[in-house]
Amino acid sequence: MKDLTDKVIGAAIEVHRVLGPGLLESIYEEALCVELSLRDISFERPKEVEVVYKGKRIKGQRVDLVVEKVLVVELKAVANLPEADTAQALSYLKATDLRRALLINFSAVRLVDGVKEFPCKILET
Repeated sequence: MKDLTDKVIGAAIEVHRVLGPGLLESIYEEALCVELSLRDISFERPKEVEVVYKGKRIKGQRVDLVVEKVLVVELKAVANLPEADTAQALSYLKATDLRRALLINFSAVRLVDGVKEFPCKILET
């Protein structure tokens, strides 16, 4: 799994290297999808997920990308990531039953400073 997250981060770094910070989130999403395709990494976008509440399925959540059916990727293009974005990424992990999530903020001057990884063990506490 770590190899896949490294590949996705590498693709995101390439997008950021070419485009730089300051664009709309939708531009980065499209560019990242192009880059993932060029690297033969499969993905779904947007991925609708359901939340289960007391046995009832509730629709309305949308994950930006699910990569290789195992990795949630949430994209942002904001000056500062609020805690709500971290909570959102964690809720997507819980809703999808996937093992790892990436939160990538393309507005960071250095993209590596805008990447957060969330393994599922965070949810087990």
